[in-house]
Amino acid sequence: MDTGALLDWFAHARRPLPWRAPSTTAWGVLVSEVMSQQTPVARVAPVWQEWMRRWPTPTDFAAASRDEVLRAWGKLGYPRRALRLWECAQVVRDDFAGEVPDDVDDLLGLPGIGDYTARAVACFHYGHNVPVVDTNVRRVVERAENGNFLAPNPSKRELDQVAELLPKDNGPTVSVALMELGALVCRAKSPDCPACPLKATCAWQAAGCPSPSAEELTKAKKRVQKFAGTDRQVRGKIMDVLRAADAPVPQADIDVVWPDAPQRARALASLLADGLAEQNEQGLFHLPR
Repeated sequence: MDTGALLDWFAHARRPLPWRAPSTTAWGVLVSEVMSQQTPVARVAPVWQEWMRRWPTPTDFAAASRDEVLRAWGKLGYPRRALRLWECAQVVRDDFAGEVPDDVDDLLGLPGIGDYTARAVACFHYGHNVPVVDTNVRRVVERAENGNFLAPNPSKRELDQVAELLPKDNGPTVSVALMELGALVCRAKSPDCPACPLKATCAWQAAGCPSPSAEELTKAKKRVQKFAGTDRQVRGKIMDVLRAADAPVPQADIDVVWPDAPQRARALASLLADGLAEQNEQGLFHLPR
């Protein structure tokens, strides 16, 4: 891979995302990574900025109440991430003196922090030359190095392959450049190959840009999560009601958000089970406190 061409491209194409500012702390990077999971950065940016203004450190955030956390999370989706981040902040406060650790293993020990997020914080903030592989990086490497249009399911092998591509002197910059290339140019369905800095050395280009097989397309479609009409959509509508309410709400306020009673009841029950909603002795519903 021509990392020099990649870095030249990244120098002028990189987006001015707020968490890329030099003043961003490790906590700010960690929050941005958790928020950005399965969520477009355009939706994340304003929430992240308000979050960091309100809770600039893990210690600040650890002192928040759960209903404050869920209201601040808003419509980012997957609100369990917010409560896991709250638990993470408490561990950072109690076990790491309020400082986000820089070691991948220590980061993996924090609540809600998986392999990708741990590596992202260690790489993007602390400058450790560890491979960071998300969907975008996986797709770029699969095309540029392996000659396949679609990326496979995540595997440990890909970490080794990406690690081999990283130069010793500026590996973290190459890592974020690969991610940016996948987001802006080497897109999933419509890659902008003429604008790609890796086109001259791309294995997929050299192979004649072969189309994925019917089997590969079927597998890719199965990996795409639909939203409309799912329990997740219903959960989101119920959460909207609870976030907007100043006081506990009756069942009737929830019933109006979705016509399918069994699905609505199932969604509400799952929110209660996940600790994202509570029911008081009067039978009214509210955010956890």
